[in-house]
Formats: sequence, structure tokens, C-alpha cells
Amino acid sequence: MRHNKKFNHLGRTASHRSAMLSNMATSLILHKRIATTLAKAKALRVYIEPLLTKAKDDTTHSRRMVFSNLKSKEAIKILFGEISQKIADRPGGYTRILHTGFRLGDNAEMCIIELVDYNENMLKEKTAKKTHTRRAGRRAGSEPTAEKATATSKTVKTEEKVIQTTEKEIEEIIPQEEAEESIVEGVTPQAQPEESEDSEITETNERAD
Repeated sequence: MRHNKKFNHLGRTASHRSAMLSNMATSLILHKRIATTLAKAKALRVYIEPLLTKAKDDTTHSRRMVFSNLKSKEAIKILFGEISQKIADRPGGYTRILHTGFRLGDNAEMCIIELVDYNENMLKEKTAKKTHTRRAGRRAGSEPTAEKATATSKTVKTEEKVIQTTEKEIEEIIPQEEAEESIVEGVTPQAQPEESEDSEITETNERAD
């Protein structure tokens, strides 16, 4: 009976299963991506991620522990040299499984397992998404954005222009109204000094008489 044995045996003996996972882990380190069945990929992820965590600590002990699983000097060199620098800031989750459909013949579910930091297309998409900001999710009490500040400044400027134009129109209208009132009374603004001269002449003549 297999009570409390939760991992997938993959239909193989223990020696066959460990040898297969060791070879798959070496291939994944060398090629950064391999295609396999979904069951094998899930088993490989549990097998290789502790090895990648050990590779962050480049010591003789960790190299020997990883070499006891992989049995490949070339894979050890790449793992502790190139890959360890790539995954230095990542706190786990070094691999990704992408489903690719079902295999013809036995209809097994196929997938691609890859190292996360070596998929450049997905990394570009993440950086592009980070540049965008969510303007609709702003709270009511938060500070206004630069666009709203420019819009308010534009409205203030337009209001100031309207006020200036109305003041100019009023200044132009007032002298016109004064001229119209003088015309209605029968006295032009130029005729007023002439009438004053005629009145002074008549007053002098009366005094002379």
C-alpha cells in the first residue's frame, strides 16, 4: 500500500525516476527550456528549484551537493556562473510551465518548462505594463494629476482674458455714450468752447456801453 506517498512516481522505479529527473534538470540548465509532458514538468519543478536556490550560495559545499544530483560538470559551471547571477534577486519561482496542448497517439498533456529569467518576450511585456498608470482608480482625497492642474490653469487664463476684454469694451463704450448724450441735447463737445467765447464778447460789449 502507498499510504501518504503524495508525489508522482511517473510509473518508474526509484532509480529510473531519479536518473530521469537528473537528466531533465541538466537539459533545462543547458538549454533554458525543454518540452515534456505536464506530469514530468511538475515533478521536475519540485526537483530543480531547491538546486537553483543552493546555487545562489557559491561555496564548495553547495557545489558538491548540487553535483551529487546533476552529475554534470558543464551544468554546474553554467548554474553557478550565469544562472545564479540572473536569479540572485528572485525569492523562488524560478521556472514556468506553459501548456501546449495534447500529444497525438496517447493524448498526453504536453507543456514547455522554462527558466523565468530567460524568456525575454514576457519580461518586455511586464516592463511595458509597469509604465502605465491606472487613472480610473484614483481616490477622491488624493492629489490631482498634472493634466488636471494644467487644465485648471488654462481655465483661469481664459477667465482672465474674458475679464480683460470686458473692461476694454466698457472703456470704449463710456465715451461713446457721453457723445451720444451731448448730441441728443443739441450741444456737441466741440461747440461748447465756441459758445463760451461768444458769451465773453457780449459781456465785454455791454460793459463798454
